[in-house]
Amino acid sequence: MKPESALSELFPRLKPDQKKALQKLGVLTLRDLLYHFPARYENVGPTGTIAGAAAGAEVTLYGTIRKPEAKKAWKSRRPMGEAWLEDASGRIKLRWFSQPYIAKSLADGMHVKASGKIAGTGDKVYLANPEIDRSPVNPEDVHETLFQHAQGADQESLHGIYPESKGVSSLWFLHAVKRAFEAGAHEQIADPIPPELLERYNLPSLSTAFIWIHAPRKLPDAQAARKRFAFEEVLAIQLTTQKRRLDATKEESLPVHVDRTSLQAFMDSFPFPPTEAQKKSIESIVSDFERPHPMRRLLEGDVGSGKTAVAAATAYMVATSRPPGRVAGTLQVAYMCPTEILAKQHFSTFVSYFKDHPIPIGLITGSECRKFPSKVRYEESAKVSRAQFSKWVANGEIPIVIGTHALVYKSLAFENLAYAIIDEQHRFGKAHRQKLTRKDGQLAPHLLSMTATPIPRTLALSIYGDLDLSLLDQMPLGRKPVITQVVGPEKREEAYARVRSELALGHQAYVICPRIDEPDPSKEMAVQAKSVKAEAARLKDSIFPDAEIDILHSKMTPKEKEDVMNRFEKGSINILVATSVVEVGVNVPNATVILIEGAERFGLAQLHQLRGRVIRSSNQAYCFVLPESYGPTTKERLKALTTAKNGFELAEYDLALRGAGELYGARQWGVSDIAMEALKNIKMVEAARTEAAALIAEDPELKKYPLLRALAKEADEEVHPE
Repeated sequence: MKPESALSELFPRLKPDQKKALQKLGVLTLRDLLYHFPARYENVGPTGTIAGAAAGAEVTLYGTIRKPEAKKAWKSRRPMGEAWLEDASGRIKLRWFSQPYIAKSLADGMHVKASGKIAGTGDKVYLANPEIDRSPVNPEDVHETLFQHAQGADQESLHGIYPESKGVSSLWFLHAVKRAFEAGAHEQIADPIPPELLERYNLPSLSTAFIWIHAPRKLPDAQAARKRFAFEEVLAIQLTTQKRRLDATKEESLPVHVDRTSLQAFMDSFPFPPTEAQKKSIESIVSDFERPHPMRRLLEGDVGSGKTAVAAATAYMVATSRPPGRVAGTLQVAYMCPTEILAKQHFSTFVSYFKDHPIPIGLITGSECRKFPSKVRYEESAKVSRAQFSKWVANGEIPIVIGTHALVYKSLAFENLAYAIIDEQHRFGKAHRQKLTRKDGQLAPHLLSMTATPIPRTLALSIYGDLDLSLLDQMPLGRKPVITQVVGPEKREEAYARVRSELALGHQAYVICPRIDEPDPSKEMAVQAKSVKAEAARLKDSIFPDAEIDILHSKMTPKEKEDVMNRFEKGSINILVATSVVEVGVNVPNATVILIEGAERFGLAQLHQLRGRVIRSSNQAYCFVLPESYGPTTKERLKALTTAKNGFELAEYDLALRGAGELYGARQWGVSDIAMEALKNIKMVEAARTEAAALIAEDPELKKYPLLRALAKEADEEVHPE
């Protein structure tokens, strides 16, 4: 049976709930089934038969439920549940002490997996308080599968625990994969990895890897299979990035005139001395400007490390360069930001950097267009019509244009776009990035992608393998590390006391909440997360009655947001209660303390970004992390926030703890969990990168390797979606 065959061809009796569950899991064909890998493995006893179960043993048994009932113990009269479990070899009693409801949830004839310890002696043994996994699969089929896998492996066997959905359990997948193997589906999928690479890295063939990952006889087999599939996926990503890197070297860019004396004079006008990391990054970028092909660079800097200053200095070089063959006019810069708040913030910052330099700067968002300087007052900007703004940009009269995705509107055309800067670039889709950097009939601009989300080296090498990397790993002179404390309910007053003392010094505070409104209690009884609106009212009423408190969240109009931010920046608001809408780019140096409610609901990257809102001055800043629940897992991950010296250290910690899933989001990158796990292995990533570079150098279009070409195309679509 062909791998592309629908599952219904092999399983014609699929029930509606099973079809729905499989669709939810993305398992529609035999190929999908084979690539639906176990998340972990359980050890099955010697044969898994009831007759072979011995007293005192931990066992996993498969069988059919008979006569489930709730009753009371004969002597103690305490409630309990009982049932029989039977298979072809015999039957055994199941008992749940003080849990009669479990028996009530079972039905006679139900097929289950029962895991627990055999108690009792002689002919009165029973399975005590077993965990039950319900499944529609016939237990005889499952037992036969397990027994076959156990042969030649000391009668011990591993079986996979799969990502499940209501209607299909791990037992169902176990049996379904067995049927797919019997149909030979795993042998009909061509192996995309060339044999020489398999041999070089001691990787199993594709058909063998399918068997080892779904039905391993021993754990090393499963590990070898996972390594092979991880290498395959990382190699595919590397092929796409290496191809883009090669293509970039064949493109031409508008020549930028680099005048380092003029650049130094501009940097000397900064309100602070640049760090060595900033100087190094600026030099790398302007050196790239001197090359004939467009720069492709990622600037990775911790919160508050000065990425905007680097962007301004390098934009100055472009905005003071003449277009080829022209005696007037300048090259142009486009600076794209993910939110209107951030675009306006950067516009304001650029105006402060360029106020002593006669270079016009424009702002375009969904709600307005502005131009600096104003014709009326040089030190101010003026609001202009969209039509007039577009005309000036098209004529090259505005060299630096800062904006949101409005920058890629069809109505906005640049005359000489030579430099594109994308801030927090992971927030933009591939379509937005391409529209900004790929204009018909124009040379490709230099591209600087910037992010304040620290990225581990392995992820940077994989996802951003086509970009050169610059790191801002120093903070501006005088910045003190934020004092971060995780605060339980009993110490909440300590956080409030710190807020009061900071307000008394004339400083300001943020309070971050996970939600905007209180939930409907009739619909979400279990939700405890604090809301912006209710918390602002509570703080005003009983905690900080003398403070001026206001709110900010995503459902407010742009005008409402701007009004609140203006008042907060001017100091007329003491405490801003907000959602994570302030996560990126909000810059109020006078804010020195932040309280983050429901902290366990935010990812570590978000928490780190939110903390960065109070590291904007030389004042000592404080971050209080207030989780709703404080179990071992929450305690461990939040502790990392207090101990990591910077975002880069936090990123590496999170990669080691969770395989990068949380800090970056496997779904966000389109990378599978198995490949995310591989990103812990720098040697594997570097090996895949080396092989991909060699393959692309030898055969840029991968004509000799059509299967690899198809694999790389698929990876590119998933990792860089439209």
